[in-house]
Amino acid sequence: MLDRREMIAGAIAACAPEGPMPEKYGLFGKIVAAPGKRDELIGYLGEGTGKMPGNILYVLSTSATEPDAVWIYEVWETKQHHADSLKLPSVQAAIAKARPIIAGFGDERYEMTPVGGVGM
Repeated sequence: MLDRREMIAGAIAACAPEGPMPEKYGLFGKIVAAPGKRDELIGYLGEGTGKMPGNILYVLSTSATEPDAVWIYEVWETKQHHADSLKLPSVQAAIAKARPIIAGFGDERYEMTPVGGVGM
């Protein structure tokens, strides 16, 4: 059976094109909303994400077993693209709205290098 890291790496790699590719940056993590605020948090996290230069994949997911958790899957052209996205005014505004309803971050945060797959 695959462990959680192997499953995460496989999921991100599945979104990458087949064959050699320039080194990409992948990130997988969890944000926990204040009780009952998960859907509101999802709304904020989705704001301003349509125009993030270098972003290949940005997916927000919920968990059947953790009612307040939001899982985020991201794939970027480079790690610098991800860092630059956090400085965008639209992303800063979304973070400011979300901050009051964030209860915490899960211990599960993984950085990886997508190396192959389909879908991008």
